[in-house]
Amino acid sequence: MTPRTEPDPGDAATAPLWRAAQAFRLITLLYAIGQQFASVSHYTNQRLSWVFIALMAVWTGVSAILLSQWRIHNVRQVRTTVVIGDHVVVIALIFATRLVADFDWYYGHQTLPTTLWAANAVMSAAILWGPFGGICSGFLIAAAILSARARWDLDIWRDATAPVLVSVGLAIGLAANTAHRAQQQLQRAVRLTAAAQERERLAREVHDGVLQVLSYIKRRGTEIGGPTAELAQRAGEQEVALRVLLSEQGGRADTGGVEQDLRPLLTAQATTSVLVSTPGEPVPIGRFEAREISAAVAAALANVAQHAGTGAKAYVLLEDTGDELIVSVRDDGPGISPGRLLEAEGQGRMGVSRSIIGRIAALDGTAHLLFEADGEEGSGAEWEFRVPRRHR
Repeated sequence: MTPRTEPDPGDAATAPLWRAAQAFRLITLLYAIGQQFASVSHYTNQRLSWVFIALMAVWTGVSAILLSQWRIHNVRQVRTTVVIGDHVVVIALIFATRLVADFDWYYGHQTLPTTLWAANAVMSAAILWGPFGGICSGFLIAAAILSARARWDLDIWRDATAPVLVSVGLAIGLAANTAHRAQQQLQRAVRLTAAAQERERLAREVHDGVLQVLSYIKRRGTEIGGPTAELAQRAGEQEVALRVLLSEQGGRADTGGVEQDLRPLLTAQATTSVLVSTPGEPVPIGRFEAREISAAVAAALANVAQHAGTGAKAYVLLEDTGDELIVSVRDDGPGISPGRLLEAEGQGRMGVSRSIIGRIAALDGTAHLLFEADGEEGSGAEWEFRVPRRHR
């Protein structure tokens, strides 16, 4: 007994085409039998013609059963064997027309296996091997029919055999390729959906368990003070790290496209002293633009950590207006003295001009330091990056 297996996704995609083709095969057999009744009186060997029709009927049944299955072991090898056998049987029956009819008959009429029934081999090749296989099969069967009928003369241009068979091979082959692509996209969507659901489940478990415990430790440790303050600080850092990790997971369903969500790149920079706020919906942008904006934000936060003091906090805000992206990086440190950036650039220190302003300018955007201060505590400084959205 032939072992049964789960269908291969590629074969399952074309299963409806295979079954429709076999229904067409049975219909064309009825047409060929009807043609036999109409033409048998003109044959020189009528008894042999009925033997060939019987062989045609047997092969039609066997091939239809084998080609309509997709849960059998080594289904592709079975189909390849049947399709090759299909061509052998069709071509043999085409040339067998000369054994049952004289030249005057087969020159001006259809071969014993009618053109419609012979098209089954072309359809099977197209489904199995795609448009190229279908076209090659169409040319092969058409050449066999024209050779058997001795129609290699100017009358060939009035015979629709070749155009019809080649067109059938091309059309069915393109349909098979489309079915394969649709199946692949469906499987990819299913995998992404399953992965997203699993991430959401894990996020809920972590939020309801680990994050709640860390938040409690941070709160109680801060209240108790003393030696537990450091424990509270470490718990707070781990809480932020876990929240960042969970927020990143929402943007990691990478489909391999040219765009990616900007939000995870910014939320990854959150710490206990850096608060990041992003929209609830994805903010897709080109991969290069996303990396450059993230790097500019990282440079601005590095300046905060270096110059704003140990107790300073930074706030990152991402806005998507549709026409442009606005990223604000603000801190509550002492601020930047007026003219300090120009002075630093004149001294050869190019950190701000290159790492921040240069990166945003390369994206056709602008980077502005909205306000500066003369060292007044808490006045802080704020960078605003405006990057126009390219035509999508």
